[in-house]
Amino acid sequence: MHSSLQRQLLGWVLLPVAAAVAVDAWLTYQSSAATASVVQDRLLLGSARMIAQQISFEEGVFQHQIPPAALELFQSELPDRIFYRVTTGTGELLSGYADLPLPARFSSVDSPQFFAASMRGEPVRVVAFFQPVVGNPSALPVIVEMAQTAHAHDQLSDKLWLHAVGQQLLILALATVFILFGLHRGLRPLIRLRNDVRARQEGSLQPLQTDRIPTELTPLVDSFNDYIDRLETHTRLRSAFIQNAAHQLRTPLAVLNTQISDALRAKDSAGADLPLLAARKTLQQTTRMVNQFLTLSAAEAHIAAATPVSTQICCDIVQEVLEDLAFQADHKHIDLGFERSGTDTWAVIDPAALREIAVNVIDNAIRYTPVGGVVTVRICSSNEGISVEVQDNGPGVPEESRDQVFQRFFRLGQSASVGSGLGLSIVKELVTQCGGTVQLLTPVQAGSGLLLRLEFVATDFSQGAA
Repeated sequence: MHSSLQRQLLGWVLLPVAAAVAVDAWLTYQSSAATASVVQDRLLLGSARMIAQQISFEEGVFQHQIPPAALELFQSELPDRIFYRVTTGTGELLSGYADLPLPARFSSVDSPQFFAASMRGEPVRVVAFFQPVVGNPSALPVIVEMAQTAHAHDQLSDKLWLHAVGQQLLILALATVFILFGLHRGLRPLIRLRNDVRARQEGSLQPLQTDRIPTELTPLVDSFNDYIDRLETHTRLRSAFIQNAAHQLRTPLAVLNTQISDALRAKDSAGADLPLLAARKTLQQTTRMVNQFLTLSAAEAHIAAATPVSTQICCDIVQEVLEDLAFQADHKHIDLGFERSGTDTWAVIDPAALREIAVNVIDNAIRYTPVGGVVTVRICSSNEGISVEVQDNGPGVPEESRDQVFQRFFRLGQSASVGSGLGLSIVKELVTQCGGTVQLLTPVQAGSGLLLRLEFVATDFSQGAA
């Protein structure tokens, strides 16, 4: 499934924002709970102060009352249970709930104590306020306690938290809208580039315009234009190859048609034999030409396998090719020889490509070597690599034309030439894919003829042995 770049960018932008919102929501929850606790403590302390202000000591007894306002402070949507207790310093209960827990320790008058406790099966928040009473024979202050269950506290905490989270979610939603708008505007050059490519007609190889292109997209456009240039070159070469191939096939097919027509017009079988033999030869040449067309096309699409092969494997491949071409050489009374020198070495060569290379170079040498000539194939190996040499005593190739013979359909123009001009092009293509080099040289031992040398770089023996 193809993913959208806009969705990816939106996701990577919103992911940290959403994480920040989640962390802030957790911190807001803690802050809301703390705020609700502060509000509850203030209400408890205020109610305790109201009750403490109504306590006095008259005529040897404590006088006290619970003002209604002290209890009305706790009114809320969720009513809480309110507990209170008034106790003298000596532990005498003056009013309230006797089972309300006392503080763990006594503090000074100006330091009320807040603590959590449980009252009749419910958690409560308790404040203990210490109030001195004038005329009290005991020096200990009166203890006023107020307790409240947690319903209002939890409700206030939830309200504060939900309100804050709602604002954060609204901000996140607005941020998403603005980010989407920004992404749409930011990706507009890329969308425009896509539309330009879609609007092109079939076969158009014009480069893309680089104006109004952001800096980040410039390398992409440059790479695409470079690919278009290479594709245009490939298309031009392919078109030229097809045109040359059609031209090369047109002549032998026309000759073949004429030869068959001559055979059909012959009055007797003896008169038809000569044009039929010529037609067969023309057909064989045309078949070889078509096979070379197919071989060159396959060589261009071929991806050489990085296979370490030894000198012995190369010798076996070449000797097998020599056996296949022995009849062709014997037909021209050519001395076809094979030599090997050097120790066994390993090189990275595609065996299938090596066989096709050997077929083309040896066949080419046999075709251009005159009757009774000599063709020698040598395989030499050293620490630098493996080289394959094919030497003949034919007419050779002038030095000024040796680079051109690797071009497609190039021929020197001798009347005896029967090739299509594709053999060495196939060899050049396959050798290059194998990482090797090919050269045309003049034989040192003789002044005439041609020496074709293929060189492949050596590789580590352990890689080949593995």
